[in-house]
Formats: sequence, C-alpha cells, structure tokens
Amino acid sequence: MADAHPYRPVDRVDRTQRTLGSRQLAAMLPDPSGTRPAYRHLARAISALILDGRIALHVKLPAERELATALHTSRATVTAVYDLLRESGYAHSRQGSGTWTALPDGRAPSGITRLLGPQDTAIDLARAAPGLPEQTLTEALARIAPQLAEHVHTPGYHPYGLPELRAAVAERFTRRGLATVPEQILVTSGAQHALTLVLGLLCRPGDRVMAENPSYPNALDAMRRGRLRTVSVPVTDTGWDIEIIESTLRQVVPQLAYLIPDFHNPTGCLMPGGERVRVLHAAQRSGTWLVIDETLADLALDVPAPPPFVTHATPDRTGQVITIGSMSKTHWGGLRIGWLRAPARLVTELAGQRVATDMGGSVLDQLLALTLLTQAADLLPPRLEQLRRRRTALAAALTEHLPQWTWQLPPGGLSLWVDLGEPIASALAERALDYGVRIEGGTHFATDPGLFEQRLRIPYTVPPDALHEAVRRMATALADGPPHPPTTRQQPRWVA
Repeated sequence: MADAHPYRPVDRVDRTQRTLGSRQLAAMLPDPSGTRPAYRHLARAISALILDGRIALHVKLPAERELATALHTSRATVTAVYDLLRESGYAHSRQGSGTWTALPDGRAPSGITRLLGPQDTAIDLARAAPGLPEQTLTEALARIAPQLAEHVHTPGYHPYGLPELRAAVAERFTRRGLATVPEQILVTSGAQHALTLVLGLLCRPGDRVMAENPSYPNALDAMRRGRLRTVSVPVTDTGWDIEIIESTLRQVVPQLAYLIPDFHNPTGCLMPGGERVRVLHAAQRSGTWLVIDETLADLALDVPAPPPFVTHATPDRTGQVITIGSMSKTHWGGLRIGWLRAPARLVTELAGQRVATDMGGSVLDQLLALTLLTQAADLLPPRLEQLRRRRTALAAALTEHLPQWTWQLPPGGLSLWVDLGEPIASALAERALDYGVRIEGGTHFATDPGLFEQRLRIPYTVPPDALHEAVRRMATALADGPPHPPTTRQQPRWVA
C-alpha cells in the first residue's frame, strides 16, 4: 500500500546553542530574596537542575553580571554561587571562556537513577507500569523456544524489527481501523526509543516542539537533551483546550508536536474524536509533524478502546503523523518492545539512524512480544479487570485517609492525577520516602520548572493492600506537620 501523503525531507540546519541565557536561567531559579544565604539556595537549585537534565551538561553559564541583573541580586551573590558550584563539581571554569556545567564524580543524572530499582523496601508509586504474571511469562518462553532455536542459525540482526513482529503490529493497526502494511512499522526498544529516534531525525537543536503540559517526563527529557524549544499547551482535569492548540500550531509553527490523546499521562483524559479532527487539520495547515503516543490506548476501563488517531484524518492528511506504542503499559516494561507507524520512506530513514546505536533489537524479546501479542484477546481482559479493582481501591483509600484531596476518575490508563489543594507535592514526596513510600511530585511532569507543585500522580499498578497502606503512610506523613521545602538529597528516582 502506498503512503497516502508524500514524505517530505527535513531541514537539516544546525542551530546548536552551547550558551545558557541569563533570562532563561533566571526563569528556572527561585527568588534569591526568599532565603538566606541566597547563594547557597541558588547553587543547590542549579545543581538540582543539572542532575535533572533541565540544564544540559557542558554548556556555558551566563556571565556573572548578566545573571545578577536577571535575578535582581548582587554580582557578589552570583560570584559566590559559581564558586560553590565549582567547589562541588557542578561547574568548571576555562581561562577567558567563562563557567561551564559539569557532573561531579560519583553522581549520576536523574535520568539514570530513575532507571535503577529501589534500594529499600518502600512501596513504589513512582512507576505507572504493571508486572507480567509469572505463569504467562513461563508459558510464553516455552512456546518460543523452538522458534528461537531456528533463529540461532541466522546473524540475528533485524534493524527494522523481526518481520513476523512487524506484520503482527501492522495487523493490529488494521484490526483497529487503520490499514497498515509491515513496511510502515519499525520495531523499537520501547516507545521512548521510538520518540528519541523521531526527534533525532526530524528536529535540530533550536527547533520548536509542541508538548502538552503536563506530559510524560521521559519524553520531555528527550526534548530537553535534544536542545529543542518546548512550546506547551495545557491539559486540565477536563481535557485539552483545542483552540489553544490550533493557535499554537498556527502562530508558532512548531516542527513537531508530541501528544498523548489516549488516557493521557498523567491526567488520564481521553481526547474526543471531534477534537482529534481539529488537531489533524491544524497540524496539516502548519506543516507540523504529529507524534501520537498510543502507549496507553488499550487500557480502556470505562469506555471502548479508541481507534488510532490517524483514522480521523482524510487520506491526504496522514503523511505527517507518526504513531508510537509499546508493550510496557499493557504487558511488562522489561520486554523493552515498542514500535512506530510512519510513512514507509520515513521508516527506512529511522532504521538507518537506529543502526548507529543498537543495530536492531533482541530476537528473544521480539519473539516473546510476538507470542504475547497473539494472545492479547485472552490476556488483556483480566489485566483491565485487575486495574479496575486497583483503581477502586486507591480511590477508596484516598477518600478514607485524605478526603481533602481531589481527583477526577479517569476512564482508562494507570494513574490518578491528584490535587493536594496546596503546593506541597515535592516536599511531601521527600517526606513520604521516610515513611516507606516512593512517589514523584507533579513538577516532574511539567514542561517548565515550578508548575504542578499541588499535584501528585498516584498509579494504581500495585495490589490493593499496598495501595491502601501507601495512602495511609502518606496521610501519616502529612499529619506529622507541614512538609518542609525539599532538601538536595538525591533519592533514586524512576518515572515510568
């Protein structure tokens, strides 16, 4: 099947910027007049931003006088900030060329620590990802053993993905209402890998990218590390403001837009069909690539599972829409199997880019994924029923122990987006760790620093008893007094 819209190549102009502007940095920092000594407060904030990836490594910090002006503080204060950053290893100076960001020995960026398993016995509510039943995995492994034996006589490299798996994913799209052939499918190591490949091919540093606010933290990290300029559009408890999306596409003309329309992470909202049509039309007029994240599309708890986003487009408006998905939320993140659907020529370019990093995914994992996908009709209904029970248990626990908090019950997905009523989320998350609960404050889902301090994303992916105990512990932590501003201790973090 030919692609309905001709593939258009991408502008390759490099706009790399290695200097951080004084106003840009000032906007990310707290008011220095609010605490004493101000220089230590600012140095801690910059250190945290470097570890969190919001300030890239090896970029030049603003001149002291410029930053002092932007912060409305003295140059002596900024000099002390930079001295402290150099002493702690977060910066170094080059004679005559300024001060540059660095990573201290023994510290790791939070993007790495998020991937590390908990080192304690805390109830983990930072991960909105289910496990895979042991029996299901055991039976699937036994089933694929003969197939794997056949593959060991081949080189085992499949940069496009295992042909059988590409065909199965294409058939899945077709069954959901979007005619697809294997040539339009690229198998990746998860949806995050798919997004990173797309950003690397279609965008260059300095390009504008539209993203929802709040959004998936790892996707936002990928944009920041690509030095892309994020333009945010709000998602509230009631959904998207399509007029803002339309005006943003018309006025900003972003190179790419990343959207999660199906049980949005973290709000749980589902975009109505009419709004999807309007987004498609607006993106087509602006020439913007749409990247639609359907990772959660199958997790419909109270409504029918939505059809692919592209089914709302006319045949001549599908060429600049890329759909990504994975098995992490429906099956198990440990599989590291994802995919993207795009015009066949674009899939070829993305496969070429992929070879530079991993040359192709594991044959074993892909065979396992293929087996699980073929059993989806049997495996998914019990998973959905399990999630409904856990969602009910979490809502009941919050009503019992923290009735002052509010939330909207989502029609699908894996978590509640809870409003605490006051901006204490980061401080509460840090205190909760002392009570044996690992959770992330809403700021990690924000496109800009300081937003959503009144929010927590609470997944319902652990058993009901664990959910009830976790909520009880958080209530106890809150009852022990107002949470203090978070310290600079770096807890292992994992947002999925």
